[in-house]
Amino acid sequence: MVNIELRRFAPSEAEALADFLSGEVWPFHGAGRVDRADVLRRAAEGYYENDEARTFWIFLESRRAGMVRLFDLGDDTPLFDLRVSEACRGRGVGTQAVRWLTSYVFTELPGVGRIEGTTRRDNAAMRTVFRRCGFVKEGHFRQGWPDADGVLRDAVAYAVLRRDWETGTVTPVEFDDEP
Repeated sequence: MVNIELRRFAPSEAEALADFLSGEVWPFHGAGRVDRADVLRRAAEGYYENDEARTFWIFLESRRAGMVRLFDLGDDTPLFDLRVSEACRGRGVGTQAVRWLTSYVFTELPGVGRIEGTTRRDNAAMRTVFRRCGFVKEGHFRQGWPDADGVLRDAVAYAVLRRDWETGTVTPVEFDDEP
């Protein structure tokens, strides 16, 4: 198991965030490449830190290994965006980050009953992270996620319930409920 540390992003770190996000290829995130100027603009507008969003750096061995943005905090089901640098993928960083995030949300936000995340169907690594962290597949969206080339890919949604997190159980979804 890797030892990671998560630290809250500060708006004064916008340049570092822009460098991090624009310096990597994100094969399962929309365009795949992030424009540095867009990150700086969004940071200045409060996209990463506001009443509805909190962003955290993920550190591994004292270096930035990723970031996670928690958003829709005004809803009872917040969502998140996880990004792990290519050099740190496959080392358990994503699993540890999602476990930390789940604990953070259910500890710090008492009104939240569930946390949801969505990824492309072909993102096997993230789907494994979801399952390892107690998330259950709740939805499958055919051709719901355009990739960098405009090809429509299937998307899948996962969520974890507060009560499952508290009890260490997993409540399955009953998918075969059509009349």
